[in-house]
Amino acid sequence: MPRILVVFGTTDGHTVKVASAIGDALTDAGATVTVERPHGSAPDPARYDAVVVAASVHGGTFQPNVVAWVRAQAARLNRLPTAFVSVSLGILQRDPAVQREVQAIVTRFLDATGWRPTDRLGVAGALLYTRYFWVKRLMMRRIAAKAGGDVDTSRDYVYTDWNALRHFADAFGRRVVAGAQADAPVAASA
Repeated sequence: MPRILVVFGTTDGHTVKVASAIGDALTDAGATVTVERPHGSAPDPARYDAVVVAASVHGGTFQPNVVAWVRAQAARLNRLPTAFVSVSLGILQRDPAVQREVQAIVTRFLDATGWRPTDRLGVAGALLYTRYFWVKRLMMRRIAAKAGGDVDTSRDYVYTDWNALRHFADAFGRRVVAGAQADAPVAASA
């Protein structure tokens, strides 16, 4: 059974749910999964057969701990099957300029770290108004209003397409499992 590491970065907590959903789909695909936040150079990707990284965009960049970990581990990551899941509210906007900026954020991250994931997916995140301090709540409400989004700050809004995320993780997991089975030595008949 192949071992897959899911590394995540989160600011307000939604990407933890994204990482857990990825982990569940990979487990269902037949892998042994570890879901962990990076700290320093840990966890060591060399102990795994594949790695998935999930991080969310805040202020035009991903979480510093994820950026530092990916940069430190890029050489190892580039030798494994890997996937990057970018979580962003910008994905919801139909404005081509916003879509280009979302792609530019991902490109800057990959260029700065030297990592070349074999698979990539962008998913919508969440507006967690009830968890934000008042200043952030007002700022996020203003951004949402400008984009034509939800502005009732008395509740939270989750925009993640869980079915698409699960399908992506399942397909990645099945390829990793199939690759591990193809590499397994064939037992001699008695």
